[in-house]
Amino acid sequence: MDIPSIKNEEQYEALRDKGYSKEKSARIANSPNSGKKGGQAKPYEDWTKQELYNQAQNVGIDGRSKMNKPELINALRNN
Repeated sequence: MDIPSIKNEEQYEALRDKGYSKEKSARIANSPNSGKKGGQAKPYEDWTKQELYNQAQNVGIDGRSKMNKPELINALRNN
């Protein structure tokens, strides 16, 4: 059985160091956009509280209904 090659070895190693599994690290490092910066979303500070709340709901953050805007931003960044 051949050992699959890794397209972005640096990213693969960084993901492994973070605790990702070999399979997940390889899948991410071999993706077509491997190593490229993400989308063009505006910073959370520019979002409305309702937009932050909706994103927190999508992600599944508990206690979001009692959070203010800075708390929502913190929860989204650290989830």
